[in-house]
Amino acid sequence: MKTYCALFGAVSLAVASHAFMVGSPLTGVSKAPASSSTVRMAVALPPLPFEDTALEPLISKRTLDIHHGKHHAKYVTVTNEMIKGTDLENASLEEIVKAAKGKNQGLFNNAAQVWNHNFYWNCIKANGGGKPTGKVAALIDRDLGGFEAFRKQFAADSNGNFGSGWTWLAMDGDKLKIVKTSNADLPLTQGMTPLLVIDVWEHAYYLDVQNVRAQYVDNFLDKLVNWDFVNANLA
Repeated sequence: MKTYCALFGAVSLAVASHAFMVGSPLTGVSKAPASSSTVRMAVALPPLPFEDTALEPLISKRTLDIHHGKHHAKYVTVTNEMIKGTDLENASLEEIVKAAKGKNQGLFNNAAQVWNHNFYWNCIKANGGGKPTGKVAALIDRDLGGFEAFRKQFAADSNGNFGSGWTWLAMDGDKLKIVKTSNADLPLTQGMTPLLVIDVWEHAYYLDVQNVRAQYVDNFLDKLVNWDFVNANLA
């Protein structure tokens, strides 16, 4: 299974693939008895990797309560309902997403949305954004014409992604690309490695900026992107 070396700190795709250590601070699960170490769990809703007020006023607590606590949580619930009693019941989230692609649209939609949201929360942080440093900065210069060209194209693709979807920075082989997907789709099913994503479904921003998606996109790029997370995914 493809892993992302630091999806949640040092944990390799721990939340996105739902192979949890009980009692891990990343799982939101109660601690295991002393005699127990590792268990397989159904797909779970991870806690946010920041306080629910940490991104205000750019992303409000009210938005996070609804986006994470209702939308993301619902995708988790439906995914668990759909895999119960099937051969995917004990599969990783990534395995569920890949198995459902093109075969079970309802399961794919919900499982992929769990994966996408797990990833998205780690792409943002307080006092983030602006120009990156490290390996991703060099790759942006090499493959995308520099930061300003990247920013212009990423913003244009995010604002122009009609309806609901996601805009990604991903590695396609050894080349960095900006990728737009609709609804729940993701580069993972296209053989690419996701590095960064912005959620452009309206529930991600409507309570804060109403229908002005461009303001949300600017806030994301200038003040929220977690470039440390992106560089960790390249490690």
